[in-house]
Amino acid sequence: MPQFDYDLFVIGGGSGGVRAGRLAAGMGKRVGVAEEYRFGGTCVIRGCVPKKLMVYASHFSEVFEDAAGFGWQVGKSSFDWKTFIAAKDKEIARLEGLYRKGLDSNNAELVDSRAVLTGPNEIKILDSGKTVTAERILIATGGAPNPLRSLEGHELCISSNEAFHLAEQPSSIVIKGGGYIAVEFACIFAGLGTETTLVYRGDHILRGFDLDLSRNLTEEMGKKGIRVIVQQNLAKVEQQDAGKCVTLDNGEKIVADEVMLAVGRLPNTEGLGLETAGLATDEIGAIRVDEYSRTNLPHILAVGDVTNRVALTPVAIHEAMCLIETEYKGNPTSPDHDLIPTAVFSQPEIGTVGMPEDEACREYSEVDVYLARFRPMKHTLSGRDEKMTMKIVVDADSSRVLGVHILGPDAGEMAQTLGIALKMGATKQDFDRTMAVHPTAAEELVTMYTPTYRVSGGRRVDG
Repeated sequence: MPQFDYDLFVIGGGSGGVRAGRLAAGMGKRVGVAEEYRFGGTCVIRGCVPKKLMVYASHFSEVFEDAAGFGWQVGKSSFDWKTFIAAKDKEIARLEGLYRKGLDSNNAELVDSRAVLTGPNEIKILDSGKTVTAERILIATGGAPNPLRSLEGHELCISSNEAFHLAEQPSSIVIKGGGYIAVEFACIFAGLGTETTLVYRGDHILRGFDLDLSRNLTEEMGKKGIRVIVQQNLAKVEQQDAGKCVTLDNGEKIVADEVMLAVGRLPNTEGLGLETAGLATDEIGAIRVDEYSRTNLPHILAVGDVTNRVALTPVAIHEAMCLIETEYKGNPTSPDHDLIPTAVFSQPEIGTVGMPEDEACREYSEVDVYLARFRPMKHTLSGRDEKMTMKIVVDADSSRVLGVHILGPDAGEMAQTLGIALKMGATKQDFDRTMAVHPTAAEELVTMYTPTYRVSGGRRVDG
């Protein structure tokens, strides 16, 4: 008789948990995967995937306008929220089915229930009340929107979770936050015709991204009718007959149909029984792990957002794959979190990989910056007043490209390819000797031969 019911029991059916469970089961391990909501996790069910579908939907308002410049006569158009939501839900259900099928076809057991730790090797399935044991336990419960309970009236607000399931499209919305979720939803709602206000306590949105991209995106958002208020916070939210009334720190009041809180996400560890099992967590509840995703109890592992390392879906999947190599293939492999390409699906969108300028200048004594801002060819006939930004940050001593940052159409697609080049240690000379693809916006990346300016010892030197 086996000592344990499972070789591996996974708590959390998101991208990281499902990948680990499927790979382990495919090796013949006895695997159980418990998910309390829907298989696919935040990314598939109420995150990246439905958000990107909403981004696509919100683009069409501008596409119809731009078509006229190219000779098209487009009639009156309108957007039906309920039709879109139904189509989105159908696609998400299809994807969830694929996640379930992937586990089932590899003989993993799917457990549709919340599961919590009741001991170092014990898990309780709450729906059935059954307690099971596992040789190894993987916690992959992801993160959850910060409810900001310190805000008076926070219970009147929605998070990104609820934004995907609103019965009606709001005619107006106030979004609190300045990160990628807040910015993306501001652009989505505005593109769909909702009067949108973004409120952020910092002096610029997208903290941690290159400052030129942040500034230029703010300008472009303003052209689209999005009101961006910085250096202000929400003091309280009240329900009134006309809607939800937001009071800012400066006393200004804004009434809107909905108020959305997008102030970051927290590791989803509350009530999981971590204390009972003896797991160590940090100050925000994230599970502490070593370079191999092992907790302070080596047979309990954790990957993805619950560890608060890099909160991106591909990172969770990568961590899961490294975990399988380490635990079951005798090949100790630690996740590589360096030079991760990423995108913000704002409008225009951002694609970026590597260091922003300010970070590079803190680490390197001399930095060359190549910067271009121009009108994409697509907008020359449409007449749209929208600029594209491309920026290359280079270590002046070694000529190694430290970061590339793009604001404009298809920036995310470019970032994926650029990630390969930077991962291989590309130099500015490698960029310069690469032939341009003409006519494209991306050719600007290989035709900026002269630095726009140099930063030496923290001081800008125009050349």
